[in-house]
Amino acid sequence: MWHVRAAVFAALFLAGLASQAVAQDVTLRARDGAIELSGTLLGFDGEFYRLDTEYGELTIDGSGVLCDGPGCPSLTDFVAEIDISGSATAGQVLMPALLEGFARRNGMGADRRPIDDSHFTYELSRDGKIVGRFHFRLTTTDEGFADLLGGDADIAMALREIRREELARAREAGLGELDHPNRSRVLALDALIPVVAPGNPVDAISVADLARVVAGQIDNWRDLGGPDAPIAVHLRDPGSGLLQNVEDRLMAPARLEPQAGAVAHMTNEALAQAIVRDPFGIGIASFSEIGNAKPLTLTGPCGFSLRGTRRNIKTEDYPLTAPMFLYLPARRLPALGRDFLRYTRSDPAQIVIRRAGFVDQDPETIPINLQGDRLANAIAVATGDDGLTQLQDMMTTLGPMQRLSTSFRFEAGSVRLDAQSRSNVQQLARSIEGGAYDSRHMVFVGFSDGQGPAGANLAIARRRAEAVRRAVIDAAETADASKLDITSTAFGEAMPMACDDSAWGRQVNRRVEVWLR
Repeated sequence: MWHVRAAVFAALFLAGLASQAVAQDVTLRARDGAIELSGTLLGFDGEFYRLDTEYGELTIDGSGVLCDGPGCPSLTDFVAEIDISGSATAGQVLMPALLEGFARRNGMGADRRPIDDSHFTYELSRDGKIVGRFHFRLTTTDEGFADLLGGDADIAMALREIRREELARAREAGLGELDHPNRSRVLALDALIPVVAPGNPVDAISVADLARVVAGQIDNWRDLGGPDAPIAVHLRDPGSGLLQNVEDRLMAPARLEPQAGAVAHMTNEALAQAIVRDPFGIGIASFSEIGNAKPLTLTGPCGFSLRGTRRNIKTEDYPLTAPMFLYLPARRLPALGRDFLRYTRSDPAQIVIRRAGFVDQDPETIPINLQGDRLANAIAVATGDDGLTQLQDMMTTLGPMQRLSTSFRFEAGSVRLDAQSRSNVQQLARSIEGGAYDSRHMVFVGFSDGQGPAGANLAIARRRAEAVRRAVIDAAETADASKLDITSTAFGEAMPMACDDSAWGRQVNRRVEVWLR
C-alpha cells in the first residue's frame, strides 16, 4: 500500500534565487481513500493513467483509483487519440488501407477527415459513437523520427532502419531501445528498383555500376551497352526514406555518395513519371510505385542475375530489399492502438498489404521446381569432386522439401540478425505457436559467401543456422514441443544468390533459409 502524498513542482533558478511553479492538474486517490498521488496528466489510454510526478513519470492502473481535477478524462466517453507521423509512402496508401481493414474486421466505421495536403484524421466509430482518432502527418522518415523524439507522435513510419544517432537520442529521451522487437516492427516490404524509360535499350545493370551511375562516375549510356548519350539521374528528395535507403544500402557499401546534380523529386509517383518522359534518364524507384517505367535486372560479372519480383523481395534474395518500419516509444498506446498493431501482423492484414501494392510477410512455400535460377547458380559454382559432392548432398536433402519464403540475414560484418530478420523471428514464432507447422519437418539451412576456405564457410553457416533455430524456438514460448520437428544443417557456399565480388553480393549470400517437408 502506498503511503504517499505527491505533488509536482517545476523549479526555475535565476541569479541564485529559487521560485516555484506548481503544475497539478489531477489527483489520483485509491478507492479506500488511503493514498493520493498528484501531478500532471501526460496521457490516458482508457485503462492506465500516465502521470508526471516529483518521483518521475508513473503509470497507474485506472481501475484502482479515482481521478479528481480539471485534467481528468471522461471514463465513459473516452476516445483513443493516436498520432502517426513519417513516410508518405507508407502513410498515403498502406496505413489507410490497413486502418480500414482493421475497422471492418472489428465492426467499426472508418471515416477519413482531410485537413491539408499532409494531414488527415481517421475517425473510428462503433454504433454511431467515436471510439478513436488516428491523426496522420505525412512528411519524411526523418521528420517522423523527429516527431517521435519530440513527443509529437506515438508511431513513426519509416522507409529505413533507425540510425545509431537516432537510437542514442531516443534512449536519452526515455523512449527505450527503439531497435528492440517490441519497439519496432516491419510493416511490409519494399525494394529499390532501378528504372528507365520503356524505350531504353538497356535491360540490366550491375549493382556496382548502378552505384557508380548514381555517384556520377558513369555518365554515358554507352558504358552500359546503350546509346552514346548522357545519363540523367533521378532520385527522391533529401530526407525521404527512399533516398536514405539508396545511401545506406547501395552507396555506403561502395563508399560513394549520390551526385549533387541528380534531379530530385518530392514523391515516388513524380519520379516514376519523370523517368517515363526522359529517354536518357535512370532512377531508383519504390517497388510499389514503378508506374510505366521499365525495371532493370540486377546482374554481376559472374553471370548471376536477379529481378525485383515479389518473390525475390519477399525472400530477400533481391539485394536491394527495403523493409517498411513502424517505430513505437516505450509507453503504452491506447487499447485501440495496440489492437490495430496486432492486426497489422495478422493473415487478413497481409492480404490488405498485397492489394495495396506492397510485399507482405505471410510465409509461402516455394517448390523446388520454381527455383531454377538458384539451382543453376549452384551448378555454376560446383567445382571439383568436393563441390559436386556438396551439391549432391544438398539436392538429396532439399529435393523432397519446399522452401519457406521467410529468410534470415545478418548485419554487415556482424553475427547479429538484421532488422528484417529480427522481425521474421517473431513472425515465424507466432506461426509455430499457432500450429501452422505441427507434424512437419522444418529445417534451418545455413549458406555462406565464397570468401575464404570452404570448410570455414561451412562451419560458420552451420553455426548461424543453429543460432537462428534456437532464436525462433525461444520466441515460440507457447508452442507444443511434442508436435515440433525442427533441425538445422548447412551447405556453405553451395547455392549463391549473387556474385561474391561485391559487398552487396556477399551480404545476400550469407543467409539462413527455412525448408519444410
